[in-house]
Amino acid sequence: MTYTASVVGGSGFTGGELLRLLDGHPEFDLAQATSRSKENKTVGHAHPNLRHSDLRFSSPEDLDSVDVLFAATPHGVSMEQIDRFQEAAGTVVDLSADFRLDTEAQYDEWYDGHTRPELLAESEYALPELNRDNLEGADLIASGGCNATATILGLLPLFEADILSGDEQVVVDVKVGSSEGGAGGGEASSHPERSGVVRPYAPTGHRHEAEIQQFLGIDVSFTVHAVDMTRGASATCHVFPDGPVSKGDLWGAYRGQYEDEPFVELVSGGGGVYRYPEPKSVAGTNGAEVGFELDPGNKRLVVFSAIDNMMKGSAGQAVHAANVALGIEETAGLEFQGLHPVGAP
Repeated sequence: MTYTASVVGGSGFTGGELLRLLDGHPEFDLAQATSRSKENKTVGHAHPNLRHSDLRFSSPEDLDSVDVLFAATPHGVSMEQIDRFQEAAGTVVDLSADFRLDTEAQYDEWYDGHTRPELLAESEYALPELNRDNLEGADLIASGGCNATATILGLLPLFEADILSGDEQVVVDVKVGSSEGGAGGGEASSHPERSGVVRPYAPTGHRHEAEIQQFLGIDVSFTVHAVDMTRGASATCHVFPDGPVSKGDLWGAYRGQYEDEPFVELVSGGGGVYRYPEPKSVAGTNGAEVGFELDPGNKRLVVFSAIDNMMKGSAGQAVHAANVALGIEETAGLEFQGLHPVGAP
């Protein structure tokens, strides 16, 4: 069965990734892409890798009726337009932060409030490795934040295996590429300002902490750095468990959690150059790499995870979730394995 799909906000970086994935997806027919700034221009005008497509951007005021609508809009837009989105499509997948959290109180604390809090209970978090069962048949799906996704994938096996309970100290350091700022990221994301930096831009209080707290039940000490790469999010988690943990315990936890997951690879101190997870290894893919190391002298675990922020951290996660919701093969449209060697991701 083929499903029709549209992308609202298709001219941005994440919108372009959605268009790329849907254009090559065997079960989706890409029917519409909207953009106010690029209206009537071809999608290839904004995304040169899609120059083969005849599709043109249309106005977001004129939504076609489709099976699935992907909203790649800034925070605050989807909650205001959700009635129009749901009228246009049976399944809505939102890539902003508008429906990721459970309660209005969380949006009051971490964002600027919420205008449609009654819908929060209906939304399902898009990360299948965490929420697969609840995604089946879901009609309102919220893609996770990229920094939260990397962190959750790294820490989740420790909670599922009862190595962590939620009371331990966890310090998370995330490094992200410039594409996280979007196509209109401004001065801080421009090449002259970004080149060569390791710049802490959210030393404390990053909004993605709310997702980690919600889904893992733990408060983390969380810092994000902007670094000189285009794609990628790399999370290093320093974990201080209450009791002793062996290498065997860790391998059992991570293999038990991810052995059957199609998009998660364990990369933990093997041979070669790429001994631990690196964003460069998964650039352009929906893959995540997860690894760990023991520091017995300091009673510490160090957990590493790496994703492409625009794929596993956004567009790829959204398409994966839509596949699950509609009963499509999970890996459909997401089979790209990446390239090696590549430049900075």
